[in-house]
Amino acid sequence: MKNYFAKIETNRDISYFCPIKQKNKIVVTFSIALLLLLVGYWTYGSYMNRIFSPDPKRKTPALAMTDGVDFIPLPTWKVFMIQFLNIAGLGPIFGAIMGAQFGTASYLWIVFGTIFAGAVHDFLSGTLSIRHSGESLTEMIGRYLGPRTKRVSCVFTVLLMILVGAVFVSGPAELLAGMTPEYFDIYFWMVVIFLYYVLATMLPIDKIIGRIYPIFAAALLFMAIGIVVMLYVKSPDLPEIWEGFGTKYETNPIFPMMFVSIACGAISGFHATQSPLMARCITNEKYCRPVFYGAMVTEGIVALIWAAVATYFFHEHGVVDEATGIAYSGAKVATEISKEWLGTFGGILAVLGIVAAPITSGDTALRSARLIIADFFRIEQHSIYKRLLISLPIFLCTIGVLLYSFKDVDGFKIIWRYFAWCNQTLSVFTLWAVTIYLVRAKKNFWIALIPALFMTSVCSTYILIAPEGLGLSATISYILGMACVLFAVIWFVVWYCKNCRNRANELGSRNV
Repeated sequence: MKNYFAKIETNRDISYFCPIKQKNKIVVTFSIALLLLLVGYWTYGSYMNRIFSPDPKRKTPALAMTDGVDFIPLPTWKVFMIQFLNIAGLGPIFGAIMGAQFGTASYLWIVFGTIFAGAVHDFLSGTLSIRHSGESLTEMIGRYLGPRTKRVSCVFTVLLMILVGAVFVSGPAELLAGMTPEYFDIYFWMVVIFLYYVLATMLPIDKIIGRIYPIFAAALLFMAIGIVVMLYVKSPDLPEIWEGFGTKYETNPIFPMMFVSIACGAISGFHATQSPLMARCITNEKYCRPVFYGAMVTEGIVALIWAAVATYFFHEHGVVDEATGIAYSGAKVATEISKEWLGTFGGILAVLGIVAAPITSGDTALRSARLIIADFFRIEQHSIYKRLLISLPIFLCTIGVLLYSFKDVDGFKIIWRYFAWCNQTLSVFTLWAVTIYLVRAKKNFWIALIPALFMTSVCSTYILIAPEGLGLSATISYILGMACVLFAVIWFVVWYCKNCRNRANELGSRNV
């Protein structure tokens, strides 16, 4: 057994064993942010639910289209757990840790991004899937944005699912390798995790995912609760939001870098690929708010916890390990905090919770890729042969991306950055599709239009300014990014006016 969770040496700071009374600054900021997330669920979540207008008497796809493979009625608590674990990959942990390098400004994006963007995105994509017989994301995008956009989004989404499957293999494998004997190295755990992905993709959803997720959920909840309790116990002295955003360790500009780094903890296009999975399992429309909106708020809470903890860690240690000269990774920060704050046994359970998060997103990512391709080509999935026919190319492409990520030192970083950008760009597709739906349904479309415009500016500016993108100067990137937003506004106004004229003509023809 590696000395990974060894007891802390006696000459180290033992303040975490005997907490020193401090100014409780981060507890105040964290508590306000946590309260806002909870209030947001009950207030804005209720408003979103009224817009959706759930019909408890309407048969859901799980009941109307049961097939024993993907359309399977499941208990609501299990649907919530699966949805939460599906969307809670590395993003709300590693993404929040990276976002904390921008200072406590990360709190604002996590809180307001979750309430007004991420939860709206997840809730409406899930409820729309239910109303359209469990449609996958690309089918919904095609329904509202046209067949050309559907084809583009299909390729884009499957590519994202393969990237998710690849990056969510190596991350947990690295953590597990650090907790086991040396002969169980990272490559051993990568093979084990990938074989699990194969089974989870192929078998009916209630055979593996429905049974193993409660165990993963217990570990993840223990991690979150344990860390937040210790956050209050330690009460580290860090700057308040109203005193400034604290030390900014990241040299890149906050906009748009922070909004891409903290993806799953605020808004993530990947979530909209997962919502249809549970839209095929939920048994009553009245459970949509706790399942879809509630799961996103829960993930926001996890991201907030790790942003606060990482802020403390960077305040104490900086962002670079002085002994090695290497920047601290998300895995390093998470494991160090877990073992110091929760002890050896608690630290192991906490890291298992961290491991569970990406594993339970990677398996459903590849499953989503299978369903998206099946829906696009209208291939039924009751036959295991046809499931294998679609899944085999997906598995081979995932292995290829995984091998590329180990090509050199920067291989994984490049894959992760493209994954993050693709992830956020997919949310733009989803938000615009939802906006069109709300306009046609004569409902308040501003709740989706404003996040759609904001994320359009984030994603377009990011690819212009990022080193792995075009690498343009900040000034040029901001100007071109705003030009993209202006183009989107003009397109929407033109479409909206045309839609209003068509509606008026239809009304006039009916009166005649």
